[in-house]
Amino acid sequence: MIKNILYAFRYDSSGIRRALFWEWLHGSLIAAPSGILLVILWELFRDTPDQTTIWTTLAVMGGLFLVQLYVARKAMFSSNQATFEMSRRLRLALGNKLQRLSLGYYKKRDPGDLASVVLQDVANFENIFGHSVANIANAVFGTLVLSLFLLWLDWRLAVTLLLAIVIAVPLIQLSKRLVEKYGKQQIVARNATGARFLEYVQGIRHIKSYGMTGERFHSLEQALASLRRESIKTEAIPGPIVLTVGVLFEVFFVLMVWLALFFLADGNLTPPVLIAFLIVGYRLYEPMKILMVEYPVLSYMNVSLSRMIEVLEAPEQEAGQNRRPTTYDIAFDQVSFSYVDDKLVLNDVSFQAPAGTMTALVGPSGSGKTTITSLIARFWDAQQGTISIGGIDVKDMAPATVYSLISEVFQEVYLFNDSIYHNIQVGNPQASEAQIIAVAEKAQVLEFAEALPQGLHTLVGEGGSKLSGGQKQRISIARALLKDAPIVLLDEATASLDPENEIYIQHAIEELVKDKMVIVIAHKLATIQLADQIIVLNEGKVAERGKHHELLAYQGLYFRLWSTQQRASGWKVERNLKMA
Repeated sequence: MIKNILYAFRYDSSGIRRALFWEWLHGSLIAAPSGILLVILWELFRDTPDQTTIWTTLAVMGGLFLVQLYVARKAMFSSNQATFEMSRRLRLALGNKLQRLSLGYYKKRDPGDLASVVLQDVANFENIFGHSVANIANAVFGTLVLSLFLLWLDWRLAVTLLLAIVIAVPLIQLSKRLVEKYGKQQIVARNATGARFLEYVQGIRHIKSYGMTGERFHSLEQALASLRRESIKTEAIPGPIVLTVGVLFEVFFVLMVWLALFFLADGNLTPPVLIAFLIVGYRLYEPMKILMVEYPVLSYMNVSLSRMIEVLEAPEQEAGQNRRPTTYDIAFDQVSFSYVDDKLVLNDVSFQAPAGTMTALVGPSGSGKTTITSLIARFWDAQQGTISIGGIDVKDMAPATVYSLISEVFQEVYLFNDSIYHNIQVGNPQASEAQIIAVAEKAQVLEFAEALPQGLHTLVGEGGSKLSGGQKQRISIARALLKDAPIVLLDEATASLDPENEIYIQHAIEELVKDKMVIVIAHKLATIQLADQIIVLNEGKVAERGKHHELLAYQGLYFRLWSTQQRASGWKVERNLKMA
């Protein structure tokens, strides 16, 4: 745990040092009045108490109280400032780290789990660290000051009291380990519940249509029940240990009083020292009672810290060199690739796509079409072979350089919960308003945007939920037009659109691909008859390649796919109606 906390401290080490200084001073000032009070006690036990000494001591205590208020304010402010600054930097570090990871990392991790790390785990660290660390620092510093003072008064009674703390340490450690163990399980249950709830909301249309709402959606019901069980374990199982430590302190305090009375009867202890131990000795355990509650909670925080560090230390995609091609032909040379298992999605794939041409990728589902475009964009890195743009291996280019060369238009369009204008501006944040309006017109966006209440400044909703599929697709094309990258990757943008929208999208795509290197994944073979070359994939291998008429003449896989689609184009739904 200490290692993880020190790892987090690097994000604001100077702020943490300031906070610890003020907490140390605050803890010392809290303990100081107990010692000063003894001066008054000793004076009262004299035959003729000195009133000046008594009132002077009281004045000093009053002054220390005012100083303590100031220091407490500074300690609280410094602690909160350091915590929030550290949390801010951790969130930024996590965000920057996530954008440097390859898609392979996201394939292995649940997106909801990653979101939980950035949102809930950082918040968990922030809340616990901001409150518990200050209390623990006060407890440690306060206990240390009081212990030294009591040892100075009478080491025998002080050791008796401190023996309880020595015995309590392993019990507190056991409580910490239990919290850490069950805290991990509770976080897993929490993340599972979040994922199931998101699934419930996103699939609410289907859930309602099949009558699975409420308790009938069993996966969410089970996740909530599991979260309840794990949360109870995290709180309840360490509880008896904490209570045991509290009883232990009471027992040893009573033992100390018994010994003190025994020493007093034998003349080995003076009444002022006895009174001092009755007052200060009981206060010795007050910081420890805070510690035994707060310290196990740090274990729960440590689970969140471990999850954050796991992401921050995850291996990144190789940065490559600062190289940028001057031409944009694409070449695959004996490329083999698999995702998270040993099954090859691409197996020894080789082809060339000259600059300024259109290359179409066709083939059955799962043949590797989308994987090829992902490798070109360097979302993944191939395990074998080389992929080059303009003669430069993409692994020798920084991922950001590769991204800058490519515009993408896929079937599944994601829009941010912002205006149409700002969603287009994503393509080039430095673009002027005139440029954005120009690409919106070319992509047929103005055709529907002008009819909306706020025009281009109309909010699109989460993921573009307020727009139709065709409207979202046009915004995606406008975004790509604004980026004006030399390579365009198309994943059959018109495959699931109605005929009217398909016409608009075709016009927009024609504007997008002018003078560009185009790689298109084709599902409707009729749309790629004029492609410069067609690559037919089957089971991760290149089965055929050539122009449309050449492949038809070959009468292989492409010919069969074409024939199947031609027959399907005449398909219609019929029903026989019987007249009564």
